[in-house]
Amino acid sequence: MEKTVEQNTYVLQENEDLGTVKIADDVVASIAGIAATEVEGVVSMAGNIGNELKSRIGVKSLAKGVKVEVIGKSVKADIALVVEYGYNIPVISQKVQEKVKSTIESMTGLKVTDVNIRIAGVSMLKN
Repeated sequence: MEKTVEQNTYVLQENEDLGTVKIADDVVASIAGIAATEVEGVVSMAGNIGNELKSRIGVKSLAKGVKVEVIGKSVKADIALVVEYGYNIPVISQKVQEKVKSTIESMTGLKVTDVNIRIAGVSMLKN
């Protein structure tokens, strides 16, 4: 028997004829994480100790370093990044904010109200 994990899900669309479309908050966080890592100068996402331990044993999380809060149709995202040495941190942060906002809004239809960036580290290694 499969074990189900309880996740926060949000209704994106309801249609009496076809049914309901829901999205889990982990999916929104994964979208944000992927979008952030696509920005030049971002080396990786920085996770908490639980995420770090999981990644060491081979469990990869696309939502590592991302916390999302969905209220109604609005999203607030907190993102922790490791950036590459030599890049302008305010410029990278703004690009990540723009990329995350546009990606979440275009993929989910939810409205992004905040994208808060925390620089958790600087890396000398190129991605």
